[in-house]
Amino acid sequence: MKTRRAAIYVRCSTGQQDVAMQERELRRYAARRGWRVQHVYRDEGVSGTSASRPGLNALMQDCQRGRLDVVLVWKFDRFARSLSQLVNALARFKDLGIDFVSSTEQVDTALPQGELVFGIFGAVAQFEKALISERVKAGLSHARYKGTVLGRPALRRLTSAEIAELRRDRRAKRFSFRKLAGKWGVSVWTAHRLCNARG
Repeated sequence: MKTRRAAIYVRCSTGQQDVAMQERELRRYAARRGWRVQHVYRDEGVSGTSASRPGLNALMQDCQRGRLDVVLVWKFDRFARSLSQLVNALARFKDLGIDFVSSTEQVDTALPQGELVFGIFGAVAQFEKALISERVKAGLSHARYKGTVLGRPALRRLTSAEIAELRRDRRAKRFSFRKLAGKWGVSVWTAHRLCNARG
């Protein structure tokens, strides 16, 4: 039977923390399962909310290239910053034929109960998304009821005299359309249109 190629992913969010304990425990876990640790991907001093995590990015690239069979993490929160990110990553792993294991939470997508957890996560993420959507709609509805005007504030309408002066600024002072827009409180497109309109 082919030895499975395992990736270990470890992360800590501050310089004071250390990923050594996570890595040590995950190596032991991989050894017990008979997996070969192909690579350890580290993000040290990187917040889970960070848009770019070099270690995680490299891990996902190697998964895409077919270099791994299983991804091993200490805890979900070391890997994903939100439930939806976790579910999306798990779906991607599933498509690539890669299993995901969270050792301390005893989740292994290669096992039947792991598949069940994956389904539950997906349902919870969908529920969370629906809740957020409902809250946003309720907030907008309440704001409208209170008379709050929503959306971008309307740009001002210029009088004929102001339009003539705006055009003089363009011709005589050689103002850019952006400068005209700033001076007269209109959009750049409106300044352009007024300057090029006849009359």
